[in-house]
This record gives sequence, structure tokens and C-alpha cells, in this order.
Amino acid sequence: MPLIEERLRSLMLRSLAGDASSYHIFLRELATHLRSFLRKRMARLPEEVEDLVQELLLVMHIQRHTYDKNLPLKVWVHSIARYKLIDLLRRRSRSDALNDVLDDCEELFAPSEGEVVESQHDIAKLLEQLPDRQRLPIQYVKVEGASVADTAARTGISVSAVKVGIHRGLKALAAKIVNRR
Repeated sequence: MPLIEERLRSLMLRSLAGDASSYHIFLRELATHLRSFLRKRMARLPEEVEDLVQELLLVMHIQRHTYDKNLPLKVWVHSIARYKLIDLLRRRSRSDALNDVLDDCEELFAPSEGEVVESQHDIAKLLEQLPDRQRLPIQYVKVEGASVADTAARTGISVSAVKVGIHRGLKALAAKIVNRR
């Protein structure tokens, strides 16, 4: 009988006899053994190993009364582990089948030309309602992507005035949008 089998079986038998400290040691050592067992079988799902180990420890705790003392412990442990692994793989395959990979579907989320033009028109109409000291900084920095320093040079106002104009302008736009509802 291999050493790990002998050690785990001995701890399990003592724990079934009521030795709580042996049971704690058994669970800790069993968890280590299960991690090793599952990592070999779940190389493509390493993020799932620990969850499955915890699930297995819970099942083995609940079902420990079903262990046949005349059989090797690893047979019992590995059979439960294999069933739970199969359950996990089935759940994942069903879940994966329901979820399409969206990496190649950028066109689904890209706005149409009409939507872009319409959005630009809406933004322009909103910005028209602001005074130049707020409208221009928002237009240059937020819409066109210019830096605050470039905007300050372009408009002839200070960097801090550009920042204040953006802040106050966005606040005013938010208030206008909220009041429309």
C-alpha cells in the first residue's frame, strides 16, 4: 500500500472513530492530494481547481459515512473526484455553448454612420447652449481630444480656466439633460 494511501486511510479511520484532530489533519492532507490530482486533469482550467477541491471536501465530509473501511481510501476519493470533475466539465460545456465569443464581433457593437452623425449633431446642439468659456474647452478637450495646454493656447485663456470651463460646462450640460426628462 503506497504511503499516501496508508496515511490518509489511517487518518480517515481514526476520524470515523471520533478523533477530531485526525479529521482536521485528514482534510488538510486530502486537500493537498486533491489539488495535485486535479491539476493534472485540469491543466486548461487552472482557475477552477481550488473551487472543485472545496466542493470535493464538502461532499466527502457529508458522505464520509459511505466509505467502506475494507476498500482503499483513494478508490473512494478518486471516484467522487472524477464524478465531480465530469459534472464541472458538463456544466462548463453547456455554459460555453450558450456563450458566443465576442472577440470577432466588433462590428455588432460599432455604431452605424447614421448613429455617429446623429450623436455628433446632438452634442453640437447641446454645446451651442453654453457660453464660449465653457463650450470651447469642452469642444477641444473632450470632443476633439486636445490637451488642456493646447486648448489654453488656442483659446487664449489660462490652463486653470480651461479646467474650470470644462467642469462647469459639463455640470451645466448634465443639468440640462436631467431637466429634459
